[in-house]
Amino acid sequence: MAKILDGKAMSAAIKDEIKAEIERESLRVGLAVILVGADPASQIYVNWKKKDCEECGIKSFEHVLPEETTTEELLALIDTLNANPEINGILVQQPLPKQINVTTVNERINALKDVDAFRADTVGSITIGNFTLASCTPAGVMEMLRRGNIPVAGKECVVVGRSNIVGKPMAMMLLHEHGTVTICHSRTANLAEVCRRADILVAAIGKANFITADYVKKGAVIIDVGMNRGEGNKVCGDVDFASVEPLAGWITPVPGGVGPMTRAMLMKNTLTARKLQSL
Repeated sequence: MAKILDGKAMSAAIKDEIKAEIERESLRVGLAVILVGADPASQIYVNWKKKDCEECGIKSFEHVLPEETTTEELLALIDTLNANPEINGILVQQPLPKQINVTTVNERINALKDVDAFRADTVGSITIGNFTLASCTPAGVMEMLRRGNIPVAGKECVVVGRSNIVGKPMAMMLLHEHGTVTICHSRTANLAEVCRRADILVAAIGKANFITADYVKKGAVIIDVGMNRGEGNKVCGDVDFASVEPLAGWITPVPGGVGPMTRAMLMKNTLTARKLQSL
């Protein structure tokens, strides 16, 4: 049976560390979260983030805009938050309504307040390995590996998924830790065969229970980034936990794995941004 990488417990420890540092340094830290529209899942995520802020001693500023908000109206709010010294991080909850230009919105956020690490220059800094604000989900995965004492150097690492938010920065972060990295996607030939080479397999494709035992090498570390709805509307990941867990060496559960770590890294990025802004 695989050992469980408990993201819930790890994230709680990280938030305690953040809170202790904020209190020790007597810092005032603020995170602005913008929600456009009334998407139920987005509302849940925003509420989780508000709770995380409370646990860390970070002041949360919530801005809820109507579904019909235009790109220009959203940019005007971002400009106001960029200029507000109480705001150290700005997060625009995605997905956004179709009339809003997501790239324009991401690029409008001040680079020192880009706690989601979505700006092109932020992503570029991750690529060259010279970054202070890291993409939250890949950063959470790397922190899980560190806290689980799982070495990356010299390991075969396979990332299934090539999104700008997870797949690409995930591959770069593994590469920076001296892993040998393969990125797979919908056009990868012999996907199961490629995945079976992995010592560390990261599934980030958004397909419920896609990765089965046929994709996994015995003893591999399995990181499930997915958050899907399976049979009976039950939350599940990209990995078929039931078939993979007996074969794996380490595995993350869904829920309670990567998700809490992503949010913990958002809190860590917000504290980092606060310190950068005071230099």
